[in-house]
Amino acid sequence: MIQNSMSQRDQEIKPKILYYGTPVVLLNSLNEDGTTNITPISSSWGLGDCIVMGFGLGGKAIENLQREPECVVNIPDPSLWRNVEALAPFTGRNPVPDSKQDSGFCYEKDKYSASGLTPKESKTVKPSRIDECPLQIEAQVKNIRIPEHNPVFGIVEVQAVHVHAHKNIIMDHHHVDPSKWSPLIYNFRHYFGLGDELGKTFRAEI
Repeated sequence: MIQNSMSQRDQEIKPKILYYGTPVVLLNSLNEDGTTNITPISSSWGLGDCIVMGFGLGGKAIENLQREPECVVNIPDPSLWRNVEALAPFTGRNPVPDSKQDSGFCYEKDKYSASGLTPKESKTVKPSRIDECPLQIEAQVKNIRIPEHNPVFGIVEVQAVHVHAHKNIIMDHHHVDPSKWSPLIYNFRHYFGLGDELGKTFRAEI
């Protein structure tokens, strides 16, 4: 039986953003001079070896990916939230786009110094990895598209080619131990970690 639409259990809202709890990504892309740009991203998901990310068109990341279609998808843990937040007010675009000036962004070329993070050489792609991130995924860009209904954003599909993990979260050589790994979660513009484990799906291999 379908509940009456006037039920008091919920009400319609109009939030400005829909960051309803997704892992934070630090996306490394290649600048024109061969240095690495770091872009915090709060919208991403993975399917097989495909990772889909969404971010604004006014930043440096989309420009870099269109010119040099490879990147590193770095996944920080909760201990790195201050490093992530240190990057939040900066853009690699110079001059700063009008839309970002209105939001208080400033230009910063050296994102590693700004964030206190450490570069590490990648295996095959040109952008560096972030040493402190427990998961670092080298990837090739396969598709970039602009949604017709909201053309201020870009949706980027990449294919993972190398996955690096800190040894302390690895089990059985190739599995990430979910009891030891916790991604940094962006939950309606607040940072969270994971809570206690509740259970596992029937398809879990470990």
